[in-house]
This record gives sequence, structure tokens and C-alpha cells, in this order.
Amino acid sequence: MDKALIDVDFDFTSDTPGFWDNYWDDEMGYSTVDPDIYSKTLKEYHKVLWSKKLPNGKFLNLKNGGRADYLIWENFRFSSDSITTSFRYKRYRYMIKKVIDFLPNYKQFIENYVRKDYTIGGSIIFPKMKGSINQKRGYNHFIRDRFDLTLECIRKYYKNEKSPLYEVLLKNKNFFDLFVDFKGYVDFFYLNDLVDKDYSSIKFWLGDGDLRKINPLPKSVEEYLLWLDNQLIFVKKRNVRIKNAINKN
Repeated sequence: MDKALIDVDFDFTSDTPGFWDNYWDDEMGYSTVDPDIYSKTLKEYHKVLWSKKLPNGKFLNLKNGGRADYLIWENFRFSSDSITTSFRYKRYRYMIKKVIDFLPNYKQFIENYVRKDYTIGGSIIFPKMKGSINQKRGYNHFIRDRFDLTLECIRKYYKNEKSPLYEVLLKNKNFFDLFVDFKGYVDFFYLNDLVDKDYSSIKFWLGDGDLRKINPLPKSVEEYLLWLDNQLIFVKKRNVRIKNAINKN
């Protein structure tokens, strides 16, 4: 596939078999079918988009893996992971219920969010292993699957500073060495709209990024809606950045 054929507006739920089937059996909205696993278009986009020269001088040349492997290169196995999250799970139901009561068009609102969220600007790859970065960031009480806080941990890692994810990032040293430094990592994955111009700080989607705070989830309906809005603004900007990079090359 030629990179020029990548459509940054393509909705990966549209080629994920059964994604929308029974989606509203739960009032929060939930699919048991994950585009990160089942969308063939997303997998192809990842393979083509990230197959390029790395900051350390090597060329990342991704290939399709076997049944248990999503994408592979040298000794690495990669999985597709979503950058954005809406926290629609049981332990946060109390807040989602407030959002449902607040929004008269909740279903339409969520479907619109999900379709925009599941474009290439909302996805990234991480090394796949037991106790992976993606798993740890999801379960860590100080991160709660927030990618902005995850990127802050990665920024600190490159400065050899401790963070809630330091240990799992250190286990993936061979991966992060590919990018040389934080700037290299950000530039490679087009994450520039989430950092300031000199790469010294993160533009957090919510709050001040204090990694000492347990359970950094939105605490009100207003914060929740702001969280979703800021994520989609980032996804839109990243899609533009990706499209510009493709056109330039």
C-alpha cells in the first residue's frame, strides 16, 4: 500500500466486523470488538505509516506477524493502541450516568465521538508483551489510561526521572533507544501537538499533570466533556500533521 492512499478520516469502526452490533445493549455504549485487533485498514495504515527511518538511523520496516503477533520487526512485536479514551467502564458508571442525564442526545454524541476517535490520529503502536506499556498505563492508579500522562512519563523517562510508569518504560529500553531522545519519539509519531515547542512540557488535556494524584479522572460532567473535546482536537490536529507529512514525502 502506498502511503498516499492513507485516508486520515477513515473510521476504523466501519471495517471492524460487528463493532456496532449490540453497542447500545448497555446505556453507556460499548463494543466487545476492538478495531485495534480486527480492523484490517488500521493494521495496514500502521504498517505503512511507521515503516520509515528511525532517529537512530535504522529503518523500521514493519511486517505482518503470525496469529498472535500484530506487527513485527527484528526482535520487536507491536500492538495497536488507542491514544484516546472515554472511560466508559463499570467503575466509572456513576459519572457516565451524570453525562447521560446531562446530554439529551447522548447516543448520537458518543457515536460521533467514537467515529472521529477511531481515525489514524487516535492510534499508535507500542511493543507487545506481558505487562506491556499499554496494559500498565490502563491499570495504574496514577495514569488511568490517560495518554497525556503516559507521554509525561515517557518525557521523564528520557530524562532518567522516575514516574508511575518508569519501570515498564525501562523494560522497553530497546524500543525507546530507537528514537534517541524525547524529541525523536514525539516527531516520529507526530505527537507534536501534545507538547510545547521546545519539547520540555506536555499540553495536558485535563489538569496540571501532577503524577502524584491518584485517580486522575474527570471529576464533573464539565470536566468529562472538556476531556473528550480536547482529545478530539488533538486527533484532528494529528491527522492534519500526518496528512501533511505524507504529502511532503
